[in-house]
Order: sequence, then C-alpha cells, then structure tokens
Amino acid sequence: MTASVNKHACHLDRQYDTYSHMKTTVHIPDALLAQAKHLASQEQTTVRALIEEGLRRILVERKAAKPFKLRRVTFPGKGLQPRMAGAGWRAMRDTIYKERGA
Repeated sequence: MTASVNKHACHLDRQYDTYSHMKTTVHIPDALLAQAKHLASQEQTTVRALIEEGLRRILVERKAAKPFKLRRVTFPGKGLQPRMAGAGWRAMRDTIYKERGA
C-alpha cells in the first residue's frame, strides 16, 4: 500500500481485482484518520484495508435495506359526509378543528 497523507487528505492506491486498478483521493478529517491509523495498528492491518472493509459493509447494508413503503391506513365509518362533498380543504380543516378550539 502506498499512502501519502497531508493535513486534510489520505491518498490510497485501491485495487478492486486482478483486472482493474484505481487510484483515488479520499478526504478524511484528521481526527478520523488518526483513529483509523490507531485501529489499523492495533489490528495489524492497513488504513486501506479498513476503508475497503467499511465500503463493502455499507454497500451490502444499503443494498439489503428494503425501500420504505407507506402502509395503508383506513378508518371505520361511512366515508365523506354529504355536507362535505365539494368542500375545499379550508372548509374541511375548519370542520375538523371546530370543537378543538383552533
């Protein structure tokens, strides 16, 4: 691994597989990079390996996440009251909040 670090960025060689090679610049806050270096040292690995592991985890997590689906909600009753047929939002809102002091 070649890594050159300046005050605000970490430059890492990144190899995806045997067929391609990509070099990129990643801007990492100093405190976060220091923590990553410390962890890499403790685990006898590299910052590059930690970044790769983190990216792989987040990609799997996001891919596995189910999209939000709004559940259908219904209420008992007989639907729209005849006196509200054709009423605009303001009239409906005023009727809803009439007894609530609004």
